[in-house]
Amino acid sequence: MLYLLTVSLIWAFSFGIIKDNLAGLNSSFVASVRLLLSFLVFLPFLKTKNIPLSARLKLFLTGAVQYGIMYVSYISAYKYLLSYEIALLTIFTPLYVTAFGDLFRKKFNPLFFITASVSVVGAGIVLYQTLSPKDLLIGFLLMQLSNLCFAFGQIYYKRIMSELKGLKDAEVFSFLYLGGFVTALLFVAPQFRLDYFSLNSNQILSLIYLGIVASGLGFFLWNYGARKVNDGTLGIFNNIKIPLAIAVSLIFFGERADLLRLTLGLIVITLAIILNENKKVAKIFNK
Repeated sequence: MLYLLTVSLIWAFSFGIIKDNLAGLNSSFVASVRLLLSFLVFLPFLKTKNIPLSARLKLFLTGAVQYGIMYVSYISAYKYLLSYEIALLTIFTPLYVTAFGDLFRKKFNPLFFITASVSVVGAGIVLYQTLSPKDLLIGFLLMQLSNLCFAFGQIYYKRIMSELKGLKDAEVFSFLYLGGFVTALLFVAPQFRLDYFSLNSNQILSLIYLGIVASGLGFFLWNYGARKVNDGTLGIFNNIKIPLAIAVSLIFFGERADLLRLTLGLIVITLAIILNENKKVAKIFNK
């Protein structure tokens, strides 16, 4: 869980950085630059000798979905939604994570569904606002596509790596970033303009940070951490970044937040983690 918590803290800063410095840029361009930097960071660790062609293709396609399509959808949503609305619409991801886990196992786990639902309630307490009707449907659909892609990638990656014995995560992760980069590039190519490169220093630094740290290191540690926990805990941690992001915005970006709701939401999400990790509770649901 330490890996997932570390990445959640890293990603907590991303909402403010994207909102302040990158929201006006082409979403596909931002996604492709971030993923290219991530790919280059892990390229020196790549080992293809012991990876079957079928596994390489699966890893590439996983990255195309989890990072490529997810990023393009996610960043596009900033055109239609406010930042808090985007955060609000990510709270359904735990349900998608547990649903994909059940689908691959071909067995419904009621405990994972319950704890994921509790985490959704916790995140909802923190984020509850009246969504503006303007462009809400487009933004909602983009965010749910993004959530589905990210949830699928986490579960499918665990499945792939369970079949690749003796290989370390760092030795294969470039395939995921390559798949994400190529996919994002396909979206940006038809509408590419030279003025995309007219970036100010803040935008350049933001892209470097997001590409190397938030995406490169963050996604690697997240998928690595995903392999260390069950699907229920993984689903819950998909929501813990939300109250953390609000806390970061409050402390570092000077935004306002309801401290009572923030505290209550964190308590509910923490209770969901405790419930999910309790062996006695697990035995009750696995009878």
